[in-house]
Amino acid sequence: MTLPSAAGLRRFLAILSVLTLAACQGLPEPPAPLGSPSPNQAPPAPPPATPSEATFAFEPFTGAPGNLADDLSRYIGIEAQKQGLILVRRVGAASNYRVKGYLSATGEPSSATVFYVFDIVDPAGTRLKRISGSETVGGTKGDPWQAIDSATLERIANRSVVEIVAWLNRR
Repeated sequence: MTLPSAAGLRRFLAILSVLTLAACQGLPEPPAPLGSPSPNQAPPAPPPATPSEATFAFEPFTGAPGNLADDLSRYIGIEAQKQGLILVRRVGAASNYRVKGYLSATGEPSSATVFYVFDIVDPAGTRLKRISGSETVGGTKGDPWQAIDSATLERIANRSVVEIVAWLNRR
């Protein structure tokens, strides 16, 4: 019997931590596979607000160091403006949707991976859409967050905002 490598174990634990963070939010159902509803679940209902009326408030990100969370917030704001997505930036301001973000990173000397999950919820807290993915970059010794650079955060922001806009515009 062979034991998993330390890198494999770290990767498994990072994925497990992202899933655990998402599960701690009291969601009534497990996440569906990307792109399709589970066999016993109807597809998510279309968003109630029209694209021109929809407003989004991003909650503080869970899991990422403050400086990277701040940078990601800034890149999401830039991307939202490019894509015509209306963000509410005042704490506690009313919005049609809230976005809860969860991030985790794992690394080894040759690579580091950041995992992200964004849940779009309605004012009652019901999850309407989940966006998730990962980005792998060159590694670093020690803290894997040190390998996450601005280009990585820009890609996460772009992919996330594009998915939100696509969800919002589907009919």
